Amino acid sequence: MAPPSKYTPEFREEAVQIAMASSKTVTEVGRELGMNPETLRGWVKKHKDRQEPATDAGLTLTERARLKALERRNRELEMENAFLKKAAAYFARDPQ
Repeated sequence: MAPPSKYTPEFREEAVQIAMASSKTVTEVGRELGMNPETLRGWVKKHKDRQEPATDAGLTLTERARLKALERRNRELEMENAFLKKAAAYFARDPQ
């Protein structure tokens, strides 16, 4: 029987989402989260393997690279937007 994981499934999913959305390397993100970067790299690989393969038929190599960059930037902006919404809600309810 495998020993219990010290990381919750929620932490794993959040770490993978951060790593995939960040413009930083998986190694940098792993270190920032205080964990072994290779562990995070394995989680990201498993996550990507579970995803349905993208249908890039008809796209050139340059178009695929641009699409990937735009998707990453979109994820970053969505994360920033979610953070700002949480911050706005916090400051709206905190009468200083």
